[in-house]
Amino acid sequence: MLIAARNEAATLPQLLADLQRQSWLQTGGQFEVIVVDDHSTDATPELVRTAAQSSSYPLRLLPLVELPGQRTGKKAAIEAALAATQAPWVVCTDADCRVAEGWLAAYSAYLNQPDVHFISGPVLLTGTGLLAELQSLELAALVGTGAASIALRIPTMCNGANLAYRRATFAAVGGFQGNAHVPSGDDEFLLHKIAARHPGGIRFLCEAAAVVQTAAQPTLGALLQQRVRWASKWRHYQSPASRRLALVVLGANVALWLLMLILLWQPVLWPWAAAGWALKLGADVLFLAPVLRFFRRRRWLMWVPLLQLVYPPYALAVGLLGLRGSYRWKDRQVVQKPQN
Repeated sequence: MLIAARNEAATLPQLLADLQRQSWLQTGGQFEVIVVDDHSTDATPELVRTAAQSSSYPLRLLPLVELPGQRTGKKAAIEAALAATQAPWVVCTDADCRVAEGWLAAYSAYLNQPDVHFISGPVLLTGTGLLAELQSLELAALVGTGAASIALRIPTMCNGANLAYRRATFAAVGGFQGNAHVPSGDDEFLLHKIAARHPGGIRFLCEAAAVVQTAAQPTLGALLQQRVRWASKWRHYQSPASRRLALVVLGANVALWLLMLILLWQPVLWPWAAAGWALKLGADVLFLAPVLRFFRRRRWLMWVPLLQLVYPPYALAVGLLGLRGSYRWKDRQVVQKPQN
């Protein structure tokens, strides 16, 4: 198991404690955890070393600062961990996540299936207040979209906080070659590459025990920085399905606001504008209802109209800012480097 961490001394202990309680351990399952420290300036390395002394599973610290090249970021962390282990499967989550007791047991059902190469799991945002619930609803929609695209065998998206893949398959598709210059995308670029080689080898882990939870962003500024980080990889997609999906979602949402602007000059068109908004709202509710039922968050359906109202300018702003390829994350200014 791989956990990339940077300044996560406040959250990592909870995740390590969750791993101690994995039911898979009680049934004879084995796993090793490698925490790759990405140049933390807090007590993250010391915390891992201390936890390793009493851990019921093998726990190792791998500091990037001690490796040649002084590389940073999650892709560097993943490559360093893969070079340090011979495990056939790599399961990934983030240091600020929480997992249920049956998390690894849910993955184990697929690990011995030779035709499975990549497994995507569900992620749920937690928090209270309007901002937290709106961004949680947005992520639930993304998780549902990713699950649906995998079911249709045209995988488009996944979340690096909850996924697994074969180590040999990672090597066979060249790992991050071709997108190493893009700071983000350690999850979806790899998904697309593996799907291109093994179209039927992707699975979505649709089990309640497999849900990984992580906190929603506390402020609008932090949320925008996170979403800009996600959006910075979109223009580098090589998957036609992913490119089309990104354009369709953005276009459909922006079109709703354009309808409202048109009404300033042509008020007589209000029935068409109302019909467009109603059609989009109905489609969103129909799609999200089973997704939110899975997450046991059906009450979030009441926020769908509000999210539909605020999403177009938000999505357009995030998309445009993502084109710059630079953002601030984990107390670090990230600038996308040109491809060599």
